[in-house]
Amino acid sequence: MGAKIGCHIPAAGGYAAMVERALSIGADTFQYFTRNPRGGAVRAYDGADVQMALQGMRESNMTAIVAHAPYTLNPCAVNPRARSFAQQAFCDDLQRLQEFPMALYNLHPGCHVGQGIAEGLDRLVEFLRDNVPEDCQTVILLETMAGKGSELGGDFSQLRYVIDRVPAHVRLGVCLDTCHVFDAGYDVRDFGAVLDAFDREIGLARLKVIHINDSMNPLGSRKDRHAKLGEGEIGWAAFVTIAREERVAGLPLILETPTPFEERAEEIARLRAAATGTN
Repeated sequence: MGAKIGCHIPAAGGYAAMVERALSIGADTFQYFTRNPRGGAVRAYDGADVQMALQGMRESNMTAIVAHAPYTLNPCAVNPRARSFAQQAFCDDLQRLQEFPMALYNLHPGCHVGQGIAEGLDRLVEFLRDNVPEDCQTVILLETMAGKGSELGGDFSQLRYVIDRVPAHVRLGVCLDTCHVFDAGYDVRDFGAVLDAFDREIGLARLKVIHINDSMNPLGSRKDRHAKLGEGEIGWAAFVTIAREERVAGLPLILETPTPFEERAEEIARLRAAATGTN
């Protein structure tokens, strides 16, 4: 199965416009923010737009896309206002995503903001338990993080802790971000070893998406600064290996590099050529 390669697509214009933008740059998957990434504003529901987008996806064999929750959604929040926003935005996103059976919902595990890691993880478990309906079919992805500040998800064992404690009806997967895990101390320059560690701790069946980003900072820096592929501390060779790794074949590879949209087609084509061994 060939690599599915895409990038983050601006949400302006609606769902159908996002599909068209993705196809225009040679992407066969894409990621979008469900609402303002640093706020909470959300586009009004438009059923006709949704149906046009679904038709475009079917016609182009776009079988998986990634819906990214806003950065401001902290499922571990203690502050009542922040927790209320997290619950409202999360539940609204899940409701909207019932229209997109091919969408995976990507969520940052959150920040414990002084509670401590154990308390933060327990609050994340509680949040998922209380806010995911029993009939929810959307797969929720916990993203691997760099571990900066009080950020959770910088260690595979933390994600395993959550997976083991949520109810069975909560369909959890993982999105592995190459910059984040590198900054957290997992050396993706040896991607096979990182996958082995992931498999031991979490299980490869849980890995659903890979965010493809180089890092501006050295291994273990816990900084989270993305770089263009081959222009950071990870280096181009690692991304060739990732694109050709059989154990992740067919997973969406989503570019989140600091690349202008007009240069995305070239970036996607280069990574696809690496995946097929033509460059």
